Amino acid sequence: MGIDCQRHEFDVIVIGAGGAGLRAAIEASAQGAKTALICKSLLGKAHTVMAEGGAAAALGNMRAEDNWRVHFRDTMRGGKMHGNWRMAQIHAQEAPDRIRELEQWGALFDRTHIGRIHQRPFGGHTYDRLAHVGDRTGLEMIRVLQDKGVHMGIEVFMEATVIDIPVVDGRAAGAIAYWRETGRFLLFSAKAVVLATGGIGKAWQITSNSWEYTGDGHALALRAGAELIDMEFVQFHPTGMIWPPSVKGILVTEGVRGEGGILKNSEGERFMFRCVPEMFKGEYAETEEEADAWVAGDHVNYRRPPELLTRDVVAKAIMRENEEGRGSEHGGAYLDIASKRSAEDIRRKLPSMHHQFMELAGVDITREPMEVGPTTHYVMGGIKVDPETEETTCPGLFAAGEVAAGLHGANRLGGNSLSDLIVFGRRAGLGAAESAKALAKAPAIPEERVQVAIAEALRPFDNPSGENAFEVQAALQALMQSKCSIVRDQAGLEEAISGIAALRERARRVSVQGNREYNPGWNTAVDLRSQLDIAEMCARAALMRTESRGGHTRLDHPDSDPAQERIENVITRDGDAMRLESRKQPDLPEDLAKIIREGA
Repeated sequence: MGIDCQRHEFDVIVIGAGGAGLRAAIEASAQGAKTALICKSLLGKAHTVMAEGGAAAALGNMRAEDNWRVHFRDTMRGGKMHGNWRMAQIHAQEAPDRIRELEQWGALFDRTHIGRIHQRPFGGHTYDRLAHVGDRTGLEMIRVLQDKGVHMGIEVFMEATVIDIPVVDGRAAGAIAYWRETGRFLLFSAKAVVLATGGIGKAWQITSNSWEYTGDGHALALRAGAELIDMEFVQFHPTGMIWPPSVKGILVTEGVRGEGGILKNSEGERFMFRCVPEMFKGEYAETEEEADAWVAGDHVNYRRPPELLTRDVVAKAIMRENEEGRGSEHGGAYLDIASKRSAEDIRRKLPSMHHQFMELAGVDITREPMEVGPTTHYVMGGIKVDPETEETTCPGLFAAGEVAAGLHGANRLGGNSLSDLIVFGRRAGLGAAESAKALAKAPAIPEERVQVAIAEALRPFDNPSGENAFEVQAALQALMQSKCSIVRDQAGLEEAISGIAALRERARRVSVQGNREYNPGWNTAVDLRSQLDIAEMCARAALMRTESRGGHTRLDHPDSDPAQERIENVITRDGDAMRLESRKQPDLPEDLAKIIREGA
């Protein structure tokens, strides 16, 4: 006799209730599909609320010269020419409409003096391009999308963790989950499934990511037979809090630098002037006076400050200052906005940052610099999707947002993530609804498959005296932080892979005490399976790429290899193992290649 579970049937289920998941659910429902939204946390608590700086879209409100072609060029160049060109094109072309749509639905964006949506500068963007709500943009997006979705009648299942996506006759057929509160199981039958589960940062020790980011969607897709790509490309945001230890890794928005914040080392030097790569020479200021003039608004006669270089460049520059003995007191750099903006401006434009540092670090950013350092932030790699529909290589399974790969290439530009969510969230919802319409009924999920997934989730209760799940998780995070962080090498990655294998054995012996209700030890044991999968994917892909590109830096291969440009490492499941192969991306059409070569 198997364990019983609640049963539900929908046309489309969306797993994840951040910006991408909400936008996908809204679109699927608007197309007439009976839609459910499943989220690991409470509705409104998705990690999207942590995105502060803004959403990138070529509205042209600050500079009329801005258009989709410039945005496309910036995205491709920022991604070190590794991005999917069609996704970058769609994103740049559709982002303005999605921002205006949010405005129509009630988003209260900051305004210019003539009433247009205000846009701020960000790293890697040629023009001021980020539509924002102070430094709380993600929170406003979630508020608006959540309100829209609830009023459309979308059914929401909160605090439910998905443990399996059954595949029936080669097609995704729904999801098996459990209530985190009671431990009781649920079975969702569906004609189409959308993954919008976010990132993987909790596999590292120092991260800006919240507790939900355990790579669930990546692991679920791998086990369902979908392809994943580019898992070596992990972004380490240059500015996370580093002191006191209790707040290490919490994000310090790029908006601080967008508003004029400067980075200094322990000697008081504004070191980013020394760190402009050759490919960006001529686009960034060479003197402090020139940089200050640009911040003051003279964007015609002056060039951008070097603090607004791409995130991979800034993170590695901070690390280099520490390696050479010029780091801040606790191993980072000093970020100063107080000398560039008035206290009134800072409190008005960066209210969350002001509150965050006062409450968590006792630092008044209107009077003194912040101490910051790199933190694991975002994964550019993920599930391979069709650019038009967001369908994965597993029929009936779609993906959008951070869990999906392609748009950002080897490095994501700040602000592109929020517009990514709404552009491709909409397309995923539309694609899933169209796919669902082609089926008269959801595929029947065999009961045996359901019971096998449940038994796997409950296995830790059968180990009366085994490993502690929290200790295994901590060991994995320490291993990834030391061997697969901002810089890697062959020896370290090989150690990481063998270490992950050993941790898998320990994870199989994890023991959970008590019962299923309110059991954080059990939740962590379930998360471990996904975390080990994504850690192995990252380490194996990083070992395979013998060059440095974007968010992937190899000490033993410090230069980019032209032969590996636009070569993606593809990961698939091979029984209980992972299979990796290299595959060349499609060539850019000549008209798009010309935009990148010559400017828009």
